[in-house]
Amino acid sequence: MIKFRLPFKCIFHFLLLLLSVKICAQDTFSIVAVDEDTKEVGAAGASCIPGAASFGGVILISGIIPGKGGVNGQAYICINPHINLDNALRRMRMGDSPQQIIDWLRANDACSSANFNPEFRQYGVVDFGPDGKGRSAAFTGNQADNWKGHRTGPNYSIQGNILLGPQILDSMEARFLRTQGSLAEKLMAAMQGANVPGADARCLSAGTSSTSAFLRVFKPDDNLNGPYLQLNAMERRRGVGPADSLQSLFAQWRLPKTRSPRTGMETLKVYPNPSAGFLIIELDGKLPSFENLNYTFYDIWGNMRLEGRLNSSKQKINTAQLETGIYFLKVSDRTGVFQKYLRIISL
Repeated sequence: MIKFRLPFKCIFHFLLLLLSVKICAQDTFSIVAVDEDTKEVGAAGASCIPGAASFGGVILISGIIPGKGGVNGQAYICINPHINLDNALRRMRMGDSPQQIIDWLRANDACSSANFNPEFRQYGVVDFGPDGKGRSAAFTGNQADNWKGHRTGPNYSIQGNILLGPQILDSMEARFLRTQGSLAEKLMAAMQGANVPGADARCLSAGTSSTSAFLRVFKPDDNLNGPYLQLNAMERRRGVGPADSLQSLFAQWRLPKTRSPRTGMETLKVYPNPSAGFLIIELDGKLPSFENLNYTFYDIWGNMRLEGRLNSSKQKINTAQLETGIYFLKVSDRTGVFQKYLRIISL
């Protein structure tokens, strides 16, 4: 979470944010990790700060060097620039190990927030060692706001402050470790591990974990401005969980890549939405013959859950077998694809 301090000076700085001044800020929970097999580097995190969209969202805590490693810097940070994060990445490029980077940051704090006192900061650093194996280090200053702490493993670092309690980090770690699949899938699972009301304690009354969240993964050859995957829920209104928004964006990203919808496909009708046990797909006269159309439902993980062929221009589909949740519907012909976002409710 990014936290603005009460003194007028910080409030004034916030109003001048777009003029690239420093502000006092803090983040809640995040993870940075590497994949030893694919050499991917990724990070994810979330915050309960209003106004996060004005500075691009909580993604600003993350710094990644493709093929080398990543740093998450949070808790009373200076941004525009995020000077300590920038210095950490510079030390990583120079060859420092994760622990050496943290030791250097503690000895050379460059952020005026909290009077250049490193005990207000929190860091997670992960990279590939000379042998290609992952290595990590973390730091939680004793002046960061409670509950605070971190968890590390050979290829990951998880850290958080102003948390509901240690169970938030424990759940993130457990989800990350037990999830089979790509680094992106493991990071998404870790974020779902913290998707509980009040993970950032200040969002407890809103019933969400946070208000801003991100997930990003770089392949070793990616450009800094062109990551393999970057999802950024910059800010969601109070009561709407950004982890759920990330999950939906992630599901869309995982769907089979197809060509853009052909002209006229947008006139296809799907209702009722939300649905209660059934869905009607109605074809417009501009669409291709229904004999050439198939439909497929995908869950939020991108897994195919239901499919079939359309037999008429207005067809009722039984969706009772689908569990309550969010699904994506794809209707396709031989030359183009129509996709529609659906919330299916099975009673």
